Amino acid sequence: METAIAFWNILKKDIHNYYLKPPNISWGIIFPLSWTLMQLVRSPGNVEIIELLPGLMAMSILFGTTSMLAVTITFEKRSRSFDRLLLAPISISTLVFAKLSGAIIFGMVNAFVPVAFAANFADLSGTYWPLVIIAVFLIALTSALLGLLIAVSAKEVFEAQTFSNFFRFPMLFLCGLFLPIERLPGILKAISFCLPLTYGTDTLNGAIRGSSIFNTSFNIFIMLMFSALLFYLCHRNIQRNWIL
Repeated sequence: METAIAFWNILKKDIHNYYLKPPNISWGIIFPLSWTLMQLVRSPGNVEIIELLPGLMAMSILFGTTSMLAVTITFEKRSRSFDRLLLAPISISTLVFAKLSGAIIFGMVNAFVPVAFAANFADLSGTYWPLVIIAVFLIALTSALLGLLIAVSAKEVFEAQTFSNFFRFPMLFLCGLFLPIERLPGILKAISFCLPLTYGTDTLNGAIRGSSIFNTSFNIFIMLMFSALLFYLCHRNIQRNWIL
């Protein structure tokens, strides 16, 4: 019971102090919409928005989760409030899950902004929504863990954002968001298969467009493995950098 209370209070504090601020709410709405419009304007010919939707959803999650964790973790490190959390009688695992939960929720909300936009222009009746929700959650989870891993190693917000960009922008082109993986050169294709976002985007493609490279079960299994690995690395880094 004490663990659940601690988890809820940390999550509630993050939502109130960070995620419900007007700039963050507007960022979560305007950023996905602007990318949707940009892709529609720049794409030659009559490109169906449903073809762009999986990539737009994955990108919205990636940027939303990593950006918010870069802010929350680095601010709390600088103000020493994270140190006070580490002194609380809760496990590091509970603390990590609580800090991740706000970013995951924020990323999942971001993901459905392009969906609400696309619903006005495309027929989404063929979409398998249970699988979409699973894929969105797993993308948000792996992206949040990646953002936390970067934020733990940074001292300032601009450092965390800079480090994040080394991962985020290559993922836009390597993970099948807008450029099919089949069209990548061999070496880049091999790199794309080492990135968790590739499997999340492929799952969304299968659920929304009915076309995917890998089997759905395989994609989910790989993303769970990435989640476990990233969680272990985050847990270890927090112990090394702030406990020992």
